[in-house]
Amino acid sequence: MEKKIHEAVKERYGNIASSQTSCCSSSCCDATADEQAKRIGYSDEELQSLPEGANLSLGCGNPLAHAEIKPGDTVLDLGSGAGIDCFLAAKEVGTNGFVIGVDMTPEMIEKANQNREKVGLDNIDFRLGHIEDLPVESNSVDVVISNCVINLSPNKQEVFQEAFRVLKPGGVLMISDIVLLKKLPRIIRKSVDAYVGCIAGAAKKEDYIAYIHHAGFTAIDILEERQVSDVFPEDDPIIQKVVKRLPLSKGKIKRMSGNYAESIKVRAVKSGLELVTS
Repeated sequence: MEKKIHEAVKERYGNIASSQTSCCSSSCCDATADEQAKRIGYSDEELQSLPEGANLSLGCGNPLAHAEIKPGDTVLDLGSGAGIDCFLAAKEVGTNGFVIGVDMTPEMIEKANQNREKVGLDNIDFRLGHIEDLPVESNSVDVVISNCVINLSPNKQEVFQEAFRVLKPGGVLMISDIVLLKKLPRIIRKSVDAYVGCIAGAAKKEDYIAYIHHAGFTAIDILEERQVSDVFPEDDPIIQKVVKRLPLSKGKIKRMSGNYAESIKVRAVKSGLELVTS
């Protein structure tokens, strides 16, 4: 099942990179990419600084707002897509810093590299790989960020363990993501279409925080919470596919809407003293 999910996610986001359409949920279907980005915390100044095509409106928050990135830092973006957060982070780390973007979709890596060429930045490296098995050296990163990507992973515990591994002692994890407030109906949980649409893959909030804790992080803090009001909108293209494949009426989906999920920003720290395991 894990391989099936990876392939489905890769196909969907490869198509997004090729077509430059996004719409993870209907909250972005009625707005431009910039309008949606401003809704979740990006400023006009940040968006205007980006190369054209870097913002595909796939996020659920702005992880950089609380990351406290410093000049000279090395930053890693999990699921970097077309590069929006990498380009913003590159400005913060400066010429003495470095940014690494990891994404499992070849089309996204290609698009991100094309965007990098537009702005001529040489302090960013986009790498093809899985966030459960990062192509990054241990203890080499100051800040790990991610924006609405870990919810798509079928093994979130491995993702946070990998983030812990690559961070330097004292390094910071800063995540924007979607979590569940209550358990989804089984028919949605078992749908691959719903999974790649940022619905079925989300973990319950308490489980999500537990994954971070079990990976070894300390000082775990939920900085922001924002309700996702339309988790099951009738006009969402993913939901349309679910309706076609599963015995669910549009009316039933609409009745589900409203109280299932929220976007959160979570900050955590890798202790300055590494854990010793036998």
